[in-house]
Amino acid sequence: MNKIKPEILENFATKFRVENGLSQTEPVVLKSLLQKLNILTVFRPLSDNFYGLSLRSKDNKRFMLINKNRTMGRQNFTIAHELFHLFFEDDLTPRICNKESVNHPSEINANYFACAFLIPKEGLLKELSNEEIQLKNLSLAKIIYLEQYYSVSRTSILIRLKQLGFISQKLFDDYKSLPVKESARQYGYDTSLYEKSSGNLIIGSYGEKAKLLFDLDKISEGHYQEIINTIYNE
Repeated sequence: MNKIKPEILENFATKFRVENGLSQTEPVVLKSLLQKLNILTVFRPLSDNFYGLSLRSKDNKRFMLINKNRTMGRQNFTIAHELFHLFFEDDLTPRICNKESVNHPSEINANYFACAFLIPKEGLLKELSNEEIQLKNLSLAKIIYLEQYYSVSRTSILIRLKQLGFISQKLFDDYKSLPVKESARQYGYDTSLYEKSSGNLIIGSYGEKAKLLFDLDKISEGHYQEIINTIYNE
């Protein structure tokens, strides 16, 4: 896939919100969205350079693997990134997203889409004053409020604000250099957004299907228990 113009990716994000019953201002509850879209999503501890993986079958069954060792904000971004691969690309080969692939056109497209989808322009315009936008001068308190409101990382909110011309490069650099958890804590915010998740998680009907197969005597009790253990065990 070639690199797509930002305005087209903005339109993709807007359309995807509309198709899924989301307004152009509200934060996305990703767990609910993944369930609605019937995407089997598995969170597991993976290597440091790995963000996520997505796969779509020929019959349009969709799967995601997310690195739970990343912060919650980064995990949310990765989910939105993988949504682009699953719904806006024709390629059925697995998309492996890691530090080595960030400069690939497909990854650049997915990153822009993720920002636009999670942090909609209309939402930012609603949250920011005309003065803040005109002067490109947002306080640190406002930056932290926005990243908490949209459940994204400090890097994601700063990149989005810079994309839209709402902050200067200097402000971007200044806020990017600050310790994230410490600054959020100073303003009284919970810091779980900046920490990795605990425990394994599977979103989707994986466990439900296993229970159905067990009830129909299609799999043994031992096999059923093995499947359930993969969900809850570290």
